[in-house]
Amino acid sequence: MPDLITCSGSIDPRELRFSRAMIFAIEEINNSTELLPGIKLGYQIYDSCASVPVAVHVAFQLSSGLDPVFYTGENCSQSGTVMAIVGESGSTPSISMSRIIGPFNIPQVSHFATCACLSDKQQYPSFFRTIPSDQFQADALAKLVKHFGWTWIGAIRSDSDYGNNGMASFLDAAHKEGICVEYSESFYRTHPRSRIQRVADIIRRSTAVVVVAFTSSGDLRILLEELSLKPSPPRQWIGSESWVTDPDMLRFSFCAGAIGFGIEKSVIPGLRDFLLDLSPSKVAASPVLTEFWEDEFNCRLGQITGSDTEKNACDGTEDIETIQSPYTDTSQLRITNMVYKAVYAIAHAIHNAMCQETHSITQCDKFTSIEPEQVLTQLKYVHFLQNGYDVLFDANGDPVATYELINWQKTETGYIELVTVGHYDASLPVGQEFRINRNLTWVEGGTQVPVSVCTDSCPPGTRKVLQKGKPICCYDCIPCPEGEISNATDSPECFLCSKEFWPNAKRDTCLPKPVEFLSFNEGLGIILAAFSVGGACLTIITAAVFHRHRTSPIVRANNSELSFLLLFSLTLCFLCSLTFIGAPSEWSCMLRHTAFGITFVLCMSCVLGKTIVVLMAFKATLPGRNVMKWFGPPQQRMTVVSFTFIQVVICTLWLVLSPPFPMKNLTTYKERIILECALGSAIGFWAVLGYIGLLAVFCFVLAVLARKLPDNFNEAKLITFSMLIFCAVWVTFIPAYVSSPGKFTVAVEIFAILASSFGLILCIFAPKCFIILFKPEKNTKKHLMNKNVS
Repeated sequence: MPDLITCSGSIDPRELRFSRAMIFAIEEINNSTELLPGIKLGYQIYDSCASVPVAVHVAFQLSSGLDPVFYTGENCSQSGTVMAIVGESGSTPSISMSRIIGPFNIPQVSHFATCACLSDKQQYPSFFRTIPSDQFQADALAKLVKHFGWTWIGAIRSDSDYGNNGMASFLDAAHKEGICVEYSESFYRTHPRSRIQRVADIIRRSTAVVVVAFTSSGDLRILLEELSLKPSPPRQWIGSESWVTDPDMLRFSFCAGAIGFGIEKSVIPGLRDFLLDLSPSKVAASPVLTEFWEDEFNCRLGQITGSDTEKNACDGTEDIETIQSPYTDTSQLRITNMVYKAVYAIAHAIHNAMCQETHSITQCDKFTSIEPEQVLTQLKYVHFLQNGYDVLFDANGDPVATYELINWQKTETGYIELVTVGHYDASLPVGQEFRINRNLTWVEGGTQVPVSVCTDSCPPGTRKVLQKGKPICCYDCIPCPEGEISNATDSPECFLCSKEFWPNAKRDTCLPKPVEFLSFNEGLGIILAAFSVGGACLTIITAAVFHRHRTSPIVRANNSELSFLLLFSLTLCFLCSLTFIGAPSEWSCMLRHTAFGITFVLCMSCVLGKTIVVLMAFKATLPGRNVMKWFGPPQQRMTVVSFTFIQVVICTLWLVLSPPFPMKNLTTYKERIILECALGSAIGFWAVLGYIGLLAVFCFVLAVLARKLPDNFNEAKLITFSMLIFCAVWVTFIPAYVSSPGKFTVAVEIFAILASSFGLILCIFAPKCFIILFKPEKNTKKHLMNKNVS
């Protein structure tokens, strides 16, 4: 036979309370007249030492039947058969036990084994538990971390089925919530100290402020003891149920502010009195209670041997009510209630298998033979209320998952206490499971939520760009490109504004683009309008001077009728430039180009008529020539009308076929809208402009030919200069017009109109007005007829 396995270490007072709670529940059931009346439940308690070999040894022994030494068979129906097992506390021992007793259909109800793997009914068909699966806790912890905006965390776990499976579930849930893990380390209490030190150093060096610990209390205690040897930066601890509600862990003051989910607190009437009802005689009858008693009071029960000289004998004055121990602490009954419910669940299953209700009277036959398989079947359907606690199992043998949110808060005296600050109910609709109803205390007693992110949030106006080789929570914030915005924090992309909108300076919102056109309210528009009106006024003044001196030789000698018509057309040319200023409209777009084209052709026709008159007048002085009869006033009028009519026809066809129209130019400038007149038909526009240019060139050629005629007041010279200026302006206009952006295109066109108009009036009329007003002695027929002929 192999040697008996013995437990090492001291008694765990918390686990002792669990076992005593089981005894308390069994005694309540045995004294009940409603549940299993006339039936007494027996029990046997084994210490698994949290060890798999011991748990396996116990499982084999229980599945083989109890030895006769453990019972007296005279009043027992099936003394050697185990109906059900309560336990184990750990997931790994529970897995080992369930694999052994499962084939025998012996039900196992655990109060503290939370590994999600145990919900697999294919592998563990006889396993039940009154504590929720870690899958629910993992989802709740992930939602908790996300709720406080922590996206950069560290993770540690017990190197056991509980820790590995629980952490795997948590990491999967955290990934779905967009949470990144800087490190994930495992350890176990039996590992070498160097392994524990390595994990502690990783926690100290990490940049993650939040540490999620999915560990058993025994494992974490070893790690925290190592961390306490060398101060580390403050860390916000997030705990699983296994350790966050363990009162023995509260001695690690640097973990103040820790939060985690725990089983809901409960009240079990009479339990505290039962736990404290320990006399030296009761204690001496139990080896486990004896060990606990001697550890708590540091004395020896019974006779002292030579090896126990360090301890005094217990004198009988020891009072268990005077000690502070997890065994006597019933203020936070959480897992203890899971033991209590497990015992009652088994009792109800046995009741349903053995008892019948007839005429409102429950009768149980203690000699009825039942098998563990019957108890297993009935466990699947139990549903009852016990002390206000709802007890039932789903298809996986799991209860409804409800948790309290626990916060480690320091009291005024410096002690840490467990405070319930919220709740989690997995049965509620999505988004409503989690609620916080009290203020939390954070790491180092702070009131502000600590920040734990790899990279600070990207503000609106930027987008996230992942850093190469790092988790998705580590990124750079890149400003949005021109024309794009992002209006949310941590936006992964920027998006374009619509065509008529443009980003603001921060690039977090789209604003309507400013509308631009040559306005009467801006400086450039005012200057051009002033020159336009000034030019018209100058032309009118010139016409007034000519009309006042219309009988003078200089006016009469220069074809006064064409001069007045030319002055009229120049006035229209100056004024038509005003139609180019202001917001374009359908009528203004058609008017500005046609008015410009017709008035300038009228102007060119008059200049051309005056040039022809000069040439014809000289030819008429030659012997045998009488050409002036072919170019008298009627012919001059007809010439002007004919040339102008051609332009009117061109403009009419333009307006009928494809007229100019107002449009919003969104392409020249990305950040603003240009209101302008589209040409409609580019052929029409260039036909109008080309016809004006053709007349100007023709007029210029004739004026050049007539520039040296022997006349003191030869108008051809003046026309030559005016046409030279006119042609230079419009030749320069074409490339400037094509290359000028936005409203400056209109300004260039107005400038060309004004410059050519001023060129005409100044070159043709200014010298004559100067003589009329300031040199009247030259305004005589004698002076006009004086010739220099060599």
